Amino acid sequence: MKRTVWNVAGIAVAGLLIYISYVTVRIQKQSNREEARPADVILVLGAAEYRGRPSPVLRARLDHALELYWRHIAPRIMTTGGAGGDPVFTEGGVGRAYLISHGVPSEAIIVETEGESTIHTLALASEILLRMDLHSVVAVSDGYHIYRVKQILGAKGLEVYGSPRKEKAPDALHEQWNYVKQAIGYALWRLGVPV
Repeated sequence: MKRTVWNVAGIAVAGLLIYISYVTVRIQKQSNREEARPADVILVLGAAEYRGRPSPVLRARLDHALELYWRHIAPRIMTTGGAGGDPVFTEGGVGRAYLISHGVPSEAIIVETEGESTIHTLALASEILLRMDLHSVVAVSDGYHIYRVKQILGAKGLEVYGSPRKEKAPDALHEQWNYVKQAIGYALWRLGVPV
């Protein structure tokens, strides 16, 4: 009996590792794929802000969204992200202010400011977009994040295209670890765990 339990556990662990490896490869392939095309909105995933100023990662995402906006990929940009521990500013609000300071009209910006995690942010963002009758999205984030974002928004009924921000000389080992973390996050989401 004990042996059977160990065999089943071993098979389950091996299956999980194979699945994570498979998803990791899919994430890696998606991470460099530029899919930007005309859509209803450019959605920028939040990242850290420092006392009202975007972190380098958030700034790079916003700059990429600006580039797409000025190319007329979409007439609107949506910024996302909650407070992240900051009592005054939110990632979404800081993103909005940054875009306005770079010439985007305030009426062209949609803001989500309550998200506490990727899944929470995307649930709120998709609800806002669908209520506004917006159905196609160009998702801007780091390359390793795009696959999971596309899957989650796609499950909400949105048509999603990925557009990873440009990154200067990424560390290969760090990038690989990010792919694995996103694969684990994706697997947990598939199991109903909100991460």
